[in-house]
Amino acid sequence: MRHLVILISGHGSNMEALARTAQREAWPERLNARIAAVISNRPDAAGLKLAHDLGLPTEVLDHRGFASREAFDAALMQRIDAHAPALVLLAGFMRILTPGFVRHYAGRLVNIHPSLLPAFAGLHTHRRALAAGCQVAGCTVHWVSEAVDGVEAAAPGASERAAPPGILGQAVVPVLPGDDEQTLADRVLAQEHLLYPRVVRELLARTS
Repeated sequence: MRHLVILISGHGSNMEALARTAQREAWPERLNARIAAVISNRPDAAGLKLAHDLGLPTEVLDHRGFASREAFDAALMQRIDAHAPALVLLAGFMRILTPGFVRHYAGRLVNIHPSLLPAFAGLHTHRRALAAGCQVAGCTVHWVSEAVDGVEAAAPGASERAAPPGILGQAVVPVLPGDDEQTLADRVLAQEHLLYPRVVRELLARTS
């Protein structure tokens, strides 16, 4: 059985989307994969109760108890590695990961970001998209690199339809007249909840 470990810091809505899809589609039976743990760096994360209610094992590793980012990441790696994960899925995990952590899980570490990367990496994505006058917005599931929300640019001469290396999937939504950050964020989040499970399912199916 292949194990998935999900990392959260807050409400855990993408974690919930992954878990409910895994249950509905019987991933353990069909894809030989199960969610082995939901780990949060915040003991008050609402997603912990949600995960518990979904029947998922939960763990807490409070980053405030560590003297450095490196020390926390080293302890987190120990927690994750205890589950021998096939994939580590970031679902609203609000920590900048150290290069050593990213290298340790190279090819197994996946994130979802609320923009059409490589545009608007980092924070305040919807505010920045609105300020730039974008007509579309969206979300991206990608392999994690050492850069924050980093994906490589497409190679010179590549097809306009070719995704930059590292991008696993994207969903596009329109920016509507009168949109503010919240209305745009809500529209994008609805697509995140569809895109993330689909991409993870496809990854598992390719490696079954």
